[in-house]
Amino acid sequence: MLKFAASFFSVCVAVCVVCADAQAAKPKNAFPKLRVLVITGGHDFERESFFTLFQGYDDIEYKEAVHPEANNMFAPDAIKNFDVIVLYDMNQQITEEQKRNFVSALRAGKGLVVIHHAIANYQDWPEYEKIIGGRYYLEPKVVNGVPKARSAYEHDVRFTVHIADPKHPIVQGLKDFEIEDEVYSLFDVSPSAKPLLTTDHPKSNKVIAWTHKYGKARVVYIQLGHGPSAYNNPNYRRLVANAVRWVANRPPK
Repeated sequence: MLKFAASFFSVCVAVCVVCADAQAAKPKNAFPKLRVLVITGGHDFERESFFTLFQGYDDIEYKEAVHPEANNMFAPDAIKNFDVIVLYDMNQQITEEQKRNFVSALRAGKGLVVIHHAIANYQDWPEYEKIIGGRYYLEPKVVNGVPKARSAYEHDVRFTVHIADPKHPIVQGLKDFEIEDEVYSLFDVSPSAKPLLTTDHPKSNKVIAWTHKYGKARVVYIQLGHGPSAYNNPNYRRLVANAVRWVANRPPK
């Protein structure tokens, strides 16, 4: 009986050691990969270098959808297969059904990252500004009785990006940095938007990235991101990846 008890104890110890080793051997990324839907179309860009923003990560995978079919991906049976929507399009055509599906997904908590020229989407859909927390005006317009000038841009500007909210997870590990990119000015930023990045460059709006809430969705807008000089900037790459993680309620890296 004593021999049996001793043998049983030895087996239990061995099992515990194996379990502990297996636990220690588990990869650090305990979450399944984030499934990211990247919507493009309506504005040219350097495709190969842009998509490297979503490559090489053990926690991110992506699929591209291109206009004019892209907005069909907001349908419940399609969007359920994704954790995050990234808009890098410049599109004005959207049906009422597509609007409802998009809004429904966001109100249910689907994360949204809006990059660069996608702030100019859907000029005739007021809800879009409420969703992303800002508006770029392609033409002069009167909004609620207030005249709005046409927004402006300038290419190939070198400027300093300031971290407005150093404690935010999206900018974890980042410090103020230099970048060469396109700047925008005369665009609106909603009072409810929380500044994430700013710049003092005279040809740019001061606030150039922010976080926002729409329904249960976390939303991020990043004005940076016109071309390879931005895509290949390590600070920008980290910013975009952590924005994707944050809107999906994942920790930064």
